[in-house]
Amino acid sequence: MQLLIAFLAGLLMSIGIAVSKMIDPAKVLAFLDVTGNWDPSLALVMAAALAVYSIGFRLIRHQPAPIMAEKFQLPTLTKPDKPLLIGATMFGLGWGLVGYCPGPAISALSAGSTGTLGFVLAMVAGWYLARRWPLNI
Repeated sequence: MQLLIAFLAGLLMSIGIAVSKMIDPAKVLAFLDVTGNWDPSLALVMAAALAVYSIGFRLIRHQPAPIMAEKFQLPTLTKPDKPLLIGATMFGLGWGLVGYCPGPAISALSAGSTGTLGFVLAMVAGWYLARRWPLNI
C-alpha cells in the first residue's frame, strides 16, 4: 500500500509539473531571467506549492503518526548548516545553468530529448559519486 501511495503521489507531482510547464527548461530560464524577458508565471506555481505544503505541514503536526508509517520523519536541524548551504548553492547554480531540477527533469524524460537524458544521467552519476565519496564537510 505504501508503494501505491508513493506512486500516486509521484504521478500527481509529475502531472502538475507538466501542466505548469516546469519541464520546459526555456520557461524555467525565462523565469530566472529577471533582467531580460522575465516570465513570472512559475512564481504562481511555487506559491501554490508552498500553500499546499504549509497547510499539509500544519495538519500533520497535530497527528500522532502518519497513516502509513510508525512515526514522522521530520528534520531535526533548526538552523542552516554548511552542507545545506553548499547543496542549495549547487542546486541553484545547476537550475540556473540548464533550467532543470530533478523532479521536472525526470518528468521530462518522456519527451525523449537527448539533452534531458544527458542531464538525468549526469544527475544520477552525481548522486552515485556523492554517496560513494562523501565530502565530510
